[in-house]
Amino acid sequence: MSNLQTVYNKILTLLHSLEPIDNFLNQIRLPKLTDKELLALSLAAECLGIDSEHFLFKQLPPEVIGRIERSVYNRRVRRLSFKLEELRQSIVHEICPESDLYIVDSMPLEVCRLSRANRSKVCQEYSESAPNFGYCAAQEMRYFGYKLHAVCTPDGILKMFDISKASLHDIHYLNDIQGELKNCILVGDKGYLSQQWQHDLFEHSLINLKTPMRKNQINFKVFPSHYRKARKRIETLFSQLCDQFMIRRNYAKSFGGISRRIVTKIAALTIIQWFNHLEGNKLNNLKIVIS
Repeated sequence: MSNLQTVYNKILTLLHSLEPIDNFLNQIRLPKLTDKELLALSLAAECLGIDSEHFLFKQLPPEVIGRIERSVYNRRVRRLSFKLEELRQSIVHEICPESDLYIVDSMPLEVCRLSRANRSKVCQEYSESAPNFGYCAAQEMRYFGYKLHAVCTPDGILKMFDISKASLHDIHYLNDIQGELKNCILVGDKGYLSQQWQHDLFEHSLINLKTPMRKNQINFKVFPSHYRKARKRIETLFSQLCDQFMIRRNYAKSFGGISRRIVTKIAALTIIQWFNHLEGNKLNNLKIVIS
């Protein structure tokens, strides 16, 4: 039995415990491979670091062979992104229902090198979702693409995330957070420093925004060490997404394709955390092989 087949069967069993329904899309004819099996296959591939559909279809589990074509696989998985995020949110609630502390940050997602940006056709089908130029202060680099915004718990559970154009300032993501979180402490970096936003978040959602102060600010205070330590968790999480799940590698040609890849990779990370939670392992031991 191959590793892919083992991981596929294990994830499918976990999904069965979350969702009794097998198909989530309205289709005239029932597919040979159910929607749930399709999601289990895509998650198993990401958990094993299989980032290429061509390579995936060379080693399909025996029970999947002949039940789906590669072109159909791609289209169906994109359409099922909404359900995958719903299942991921159910897992997040299982692992960590509530928290009184969250960390917010962002990371760059390149779609191509700067030298190719002006002639690139990637994700240019709609102007509102087209990539553009941005700057990452943490890495001191200018890039062309998108920005991934995320909120996680101190344990490293991704509570919520979103994708925006690279030029959008981090602070605008607080609009989304304001409607999702309530009565908690939110720790961010200097990119979220704003007295107006601190006041608005507390006024509307009782969110206490904590950010480091600039040294030239009046009444400067050193950022508390426990908040600095908490911020390292989301930085480590981003590093794991880049290293193990290769989230910044792009093969997609459309915004829908890029979105699907990101949703699947983050869902695979959450699946591994859930498996660790059930087995009593360290939650963020993401190098573990599901078996």
